Amino acid sequence: MKAPAVVRNKSIGTKVSEEEYRQLEAQANGDSLGAWVRQVLLRAAEPSQAEQALMGELVALRTILLNVLFKLANGKPIAPEEMQQLIARADADKDRRARERLAGG
Repeated sequence: MKAPAVVRNKSIGTKVSEEEYRQLEAQANGDSLGAWVRQVLLRAAEPSQAEQALMGELVALRTILLNVLFKLANGKPIAPEEMQQLIARADADKDRRARERLAGG
């Protein structure tokens, strides 16, 4: 069974000079200019792998830091095995949480 066609009923427009238009056509490399521009725009709207990796590390670091500070603020020491568990939990969750953050969730 054939997948249903994607309905595209929204439009984005811009004006370009003759030279810019020629540059875009050359980049499209024979493909439809509209389809090529759509692909470029959608690719640009997605976070890069570097951005996702960085956000993942920041989310993990925040998780660890907040847990450690909360424990210390309550006058409780952090055992090495407890620290390892915090790190493991933060690492296990970081990619999912990074995707959520970058998607605005």
